[in-house]
Amino acid sequence: MNTNIILVISAFSCSLICNYLLNKWFLKTSKLDEINSRSSHSVKATKSGGIALFTSLFFITLILYSLDKELYDFSIMLPLGIIFIIGVYDDFYNADFKLKFFIQIIVAKLFIDQGFVIENFHGFLGLNVVPFIIAQMVTVFVYIIIVNAFNFIDGVDGLATSLGVFALVCFIILPEVDGTLFYINCCVISGLLPLYYFNFRKNNKVFLGDAGSLFLGSLLAINTFSFLNIPLSESFNFNPTLISMVILFYPLIDLLRVFFIRIRNKKSPFIADTNHLHHYLLGYFSSHIKTTLLIIFLNASLLFLILFIEKSFVTLFSIIIFGLVCFTIFNIKPKK
Repeated sequence: MNTNIILVISAFSCSLICNYLLNKWFLKTSKLDEINSRSSHSVKATKSGGIALFTSLFFITLILYSLDKELYDFSIMLPLGIIFIIGVYDDFYNADFKLKFFIQIIVAKLFIDQGFVIENFHGFLGLNVVPFIIAQMVTVFVYIIIVNAFNFIDGVDGLATSLGVFALVCFIILPEVDGTLFYINCCVISGLLPLYYFNFRKNNKVFLGDAGSLFLGSLLAINTFSFLNIPLSESFNFNPTLISMVILFYPLIDLLRVFFIRIRNKKSPFIADTNHLHHYLLGYFSSHIKTTLLIIFLNASLLFLILFIEKSFVTLFSIIIFGLVCFTIFNIKPKK
């Protein structure tokens, strides 16, 4: 049987079993997600989805290692494991944001040492290859932005999972070559699929939690760095920096908007609230599924337009994107 098929089935099965068992254990030990004023649910739920996802990936990695089949660099599990652990700690004990920032900087440096660094901006903002010290600083900054942007969107059923699947699929397909993260991406996508059942069911829900969102955000960040470094074919004649930003458009624009609102209201940008775009849309649609589908549709449509319009119209669409950013920030008011 094809290696890819075996890997996909194994990751899906492991995730399904882990989600079921961890959810049962969390419910039995009353390790439940606390319902408060910011919660978008009113039933029992556990933050075991991220733990199940990482556990299934770790189990797959152990099997591959024992069989001496290095389909991806196993050392990547170290920084991913560190950010996962701080996420687990945050889920149970609400880690201070300064501690999370410190750990994120360390993890970013570990990724840089493994070769995941932004050295070429491909003409974006007039920049191309930059000195390595600047490349490292920019990489750390971008890593922190992407990880926290993805962490911020985990507030609606299926949203973080769907955006994670969408982005990973894009990073698999668009380069037209199998990058260094191809197999680990396939594992994670397959591992995310069982979460749809556990996340959308009416009772005893399963959430990704900070463990899952920080882990996924980190994986998306290094996919972005890898995407910028993979030699693209002549048929792919678009700026990879712009394409990366469009793939992650919703998490980035939501982060920018929320930070603007909190700073304008003289509050800490890192204190959680319900001013996110998905909270606004959820209040309008009163449906997690509709909210998630609309956001995915809009993000995918924007990417489709950028990829398939004539190259001469890229500047026009860049202006449109900038206009949408300004409209989002200055005209959508916080939910009261």
